[in-house]
Amino acid sequence: MDRRNFIKTALAGSGGLLLGPAAQAAPALITPDRLRPQASSGIQIGDVGADRAIVWARADRTARMLVEWDVSERFANPRKLRGPWATEAADFTTRIDLSGLPAGEQLFVRVRYEDAALPRALSEPLLGRFRTVSRQPRDLRFVWSGDTAGQGFGINPDWGGMRIYETMRRQQPDFFVHCGDTIYADGPMAAEMTVEEGKIWRNLVTPEVSKVAETLDEYRGRYRYNLMDHNVRRFAAEVPQIWQWDDHEVVNNWSDSKNLADDARYREKSIGVLQARATRAFMEYAPLRHYGDRESERVYRHLPQGPLLDVFVVDMRSYRDANGANLQAEGEPGGSFMGREQLRWLLEGLKSSRAVWKAVMADMPLALQVGDGKNADGSPRWEAMANGDHGQPRGRELELAWLLGEIKRHDIRNVVWFTADVHYTAAHHYHPERAAFADFNPFWEFVSGPLNAGTFGPNALDMTFGPKVVYQKAPPAQNASPLAGMQFFGQVDIDARSRAMTVRLKDVAGQTLFSQELPPA
Repeated sequence: MDRRNFIKTALAGSGGLLLGPAAQAAPALITPDRLRPQASSGIQIGDVGADRAIVWARADRTARMLVEWDVSERFANPRKLRGPWATEAADFTTRIDLSGLPAGEQLFVRVRYEDAALPRALSEPLLGRFRTVSRQPRDLRFVWSGDTAGQGFGINPDWGGMRIYETMRRQQPDFFVHCGDTIYADGPMAAEMTVEEGKIWRNLVTPEVSKVAETLDEYRGRYRYNLMDHNVRRFAAEVPQIWQWDDHEVVNNWSDSKNLADDARYREKSIGVLQARATRAFMEYAPLRHYGDRESERVYRHLPQGPLLDVFVVDMRSYRDANGANLQAEGEPGGSFMGREQLRWLLEGLKSSRAVWKAVMADMPLALQVGDGKNADGSPRWEAMANGDHGQPRGRELELAWLLGEIKRHDIRNVVWFTADVHYTAAHHYHPERAAFADFNPFWEFVSGPLNAGTFGPNALDMTFGPKVVYQKAPPAQNASPLAGMQFFGQVDIDARSRAMTVRLKDVAGQTLFSQELPPA
């Protein structure tokens, strides 16, 4: 439609106002809703600091992102920013890194899109809110989990959609950490599935989720699909997020040893090609702050949360060597998991932290045995850090041994690990008295998930670092559907007065299954 015909149509329709300088002297032009830019994926807020935050949204056409923020939900005195263009190059996703924000304040944000073809034709506003990090001690709460829409379990309108996101929103956390598997690119969805007790699970299905993701648009379509859920959109508008990734953003258990030659679902057999497309889609849709030209795809990062908490997000996927027997001796090649550069970054961050608590957010558990089939010689191949050997550290375990030893040597206190990945919930305590490797101080690891996916577990422990199961909940039969109620997240509260951290493991109904209070050392 050319501009003249568009205006004729606009004058005959109803909808948003086209407001410009000429509108002061002439009646306002009216744009029908169907001709205005649409932003149906909602708004996401991420990587919030004391004075900055990422604001993300997506249009349906080439349009300019317009952002306003204010300390008042009435937007009485908004600060206005002219954001980037939404174009096909990034699937019409846009983000802006707000800076100069007041610390410790509840802020409100409003996003619109202005049509490139007809300036001043505006989308309906997207509204969001978040609190910036306080520089003074105050009570903190965050939630974490992982594993969204796996094993073919997508948006089921009969069940109310992805209900656990609404449960987490109602806890009113300061932020949420998604510990990976933000999508399941390798998990096709069917319109119906028969699950436990003969029940029927029904999915909304789009072309992109009906098969494994191979093309860039199919990877993007997985993220678009999750944002179709009203629970996810409302959660994202009200709870700032911190994302990391794991394997299902690309393909199950991917590493350099992954071989798709016999997987008839895939026409594209190159893991490198799939990884390139998947990484681009993740970077477009994740509400994270891009690191910069030097390492534009970097996921590991440090996000200070004030005097009581520092958050360290690690990446156990991008720098690993091929999955294998995981039994390398010290100095032998093939045992990289997080990589030397990331390990040293993490240690230096922990050493320099002045926060009471240091939360290490990991995309995989430390001592749970997570298999990846068999090697050519019939020996087990391992996906995570543990190798089932129970003895002195070997393979990828050597990285953890070095890190734990350095944490002890530098007397770094109050380091707690949080993770997901295994699709059940658990609390693990590590102690050198139970360990084959004893050069470390005791610490806790908490596991929770999934978010709207099949539930599995429990996994066997590797005793190299002396873990003990203090609590766990897993289904009696593997791959339980969300209808079984075994969807899990964790909640962490830090009291500003006592400085104690309380960790609660919760289910989709919001029920507390386990609670552990940790006094600060």
